[in-house]
Amino acid sequence: MCGFCGEIRFDNNTIDLNALGAMSAAMIPRGPDGNGAWQQGRIALAHRRLSIIDLSTHAAQPMVDSDLGLTVAFNGCIYNYKELKEELEGKGYRFFSHGDTEVVLKAFHAWGDACVDRFHGMFAFAVAERDTGRLTLARDRLGIKPLYLAEIPGGLRFASTLPALLAGAGIDTDINPVALHHYMHFHAVVPAPHTILRGVRKLPPATIRVIEPRGTVRERRYWEPVFQTPEQERGLTFEDWQERVLAALRRAVKRRLVADVDVGVLLSGGLDSSLIVGLLAEQGQRGLNTFSVGFETVGQEVGDEFQYSDIIARHYDTKHHKIRVSSAERLLPELPNCVRAMAEPMVSHDAIGFYLLSQEVSKHVKVVQSGQGADEVFAGYHWYPPMVGSTNPAVDYARAFCDRSHEEFRRVVNPRFHGADHSRAFITGHFAHPGADAPVDKALRIDQLVMLVDDPVKRVDNMTMAWGLEARVPFLDHELVDLAARIPDEYKLCDEGKGVLKAVGRRVIPTEIIDRPKGYFPVPALKYLRGEVLEMVRDLVHSQRAEERGLFQRSYVDELLAAPDEHITPLRGSKLWQVALLELWLQQHGI
Repeated sequence: MCGFCGEIRFDNNTIDLNALGAMSAAMIPRGPDGNGAWQQGRIALAHRRLSIIDLSTHAAQPMVDSDLGLTVAFNGCIYNYKELKEELEGKGYRFFSHGDTEVVLKAFHAWGDACVDRFHGMFAFAVAERDTGRLTLARDRLGIKPLYLAEIPGGLRFASTLPALLAGAGIDTDINPVALHHYMHFHAVVPAPHTILRGVRKLPPATIRVIEPRGTVRERRYWEPVFQTPEQERGLTFEDWQERVLAALRRAVKRRLVADVDVGVLLSGGLDSSLIVGLLAEQGQRGLNTFSVGFETVGQEVGDEFQYSDIIARHYDTKHHKIRVSSAERLLPELPNCVRAMAEPMVSHDAIGFYLLSQEVSKHVKVVQSGQGADEVFAGYHWYPPMVGSTNPAVDYARAFCDRSHEEFRRVVNPRFHGADHSRAFITGHFAHPGADAPVDKALRIDQLVMLVDDPVKRVDNMTMAWGLEARVPFLDHELVDLAARIPDEYKLCDEGKGVLKAVGRRVIPTEIIDRPKGYFPVPALKYLRGEVLEMVRDLVHSQRAEERGLFQRSYVDELLAAPDEHITPLRGSKLWQVALLELWLQQHGI
């Protein structure tokens, strides 16, 4: 796991190497173990390295292969790199390193950009071709690894984080009105290619962008799950699907053990992370490092699930680390640092949880497996069952998921941002796209391909990489995701959601972890704002910078401040925190 950045010019002006250096320096936390830079002609790349596979300098980046005329900057991990390396050696390729970066380089030479179809893993990369001057950018199927783009006069810059592009300067930092609507309406999910800033875009997941020397671009999407049970699988029983899911999940967990350093687990105590621990133990892992975080209770809102993570830790005799966070001592002082680590503003309360957890985890291991994605892949959220038989699924989904109506949005923001109902139009368009016929499948697809990418997955990447920690997500193994899309909905929705996964879990882990009320990663102090946290928010939204920005209407903000507990979104988030978080993010990034 690393960070990279670069620039390609379409004119005869030289690349600003000082800007490139500033962009690279902004990503030091993502890659504290080494750095490098490369330039040839109109393309320059820089890289920050976190050493996970092949710890030697032979795997340093940007990696140049003069014989092939290729240079690569790569972020992520290709879990099947050893198998691909053996195949490439059979084709006559010779290797000078022992890691996955060189496999990306050689695979690109052997198969062109179709190499991505062979990769099992998470990745974003840039490949520069010496002889043609062409640049290829690519992102993994489920957007686990980020890649941001910014047009500049006569060229294009790109980086693993949005703040890195800001560090290079010359970026249009006006608020993107479409993105603002998504942020305030679509639960802070801003779908690609938009970001909250007008001058920055992000490469969509499962996308390859080929850029020619004069700036012409071609782009293609190379993967998307199909939500349909094929004819040859329609006779499978519930038990048959369990066997297939268990086998695929075992492979996914095993693949993510590939490393030259120890691998731990972020253990919330829920089904998903507990299942990862159980499968790792089944595969012979002993003395596994597991990590949990909990927050102080606010009112009746309990802030930890230690009672459940303790069950798993005792059952598998893990080296368990529990982190307790109080608002006064750690949460409030660390909030600005957490927000500064966000590539984009993320309103979910558990960002600070992952941030503080990652800080502790990084003292013990450099790689962890995490349970993100299971709810979106196996139908664990409460809004899926009501979708069955829906006659207007886009409307029903928006009613359950969206934070506010378009009418309320117009009360929230400055009139200069009033416009179309972008979020509802996006949801309607996504639901109409072919490849998912049933209402439940339409909801699962938008959650997997959009919400998951720009909320839970981005949150885990940003918060772990802030501390030089690599997070791997076995539930987002693309073969497992493809398999889950083929499973009949009734097998996913039964047993109050995630039925087939719960059935698999009962064969692996203690059942008391499964047969309990569904939990989440609670940070009560950011849902029910009071005391010092509320005062911090009040000072923020009434600050001179916020007033000068004029993003939100004062009357609406004062209404939220007067009774913050009464303004909770359908997904149990604070509307006041949503306003405050965006302002805090803009201020922390000097915008």
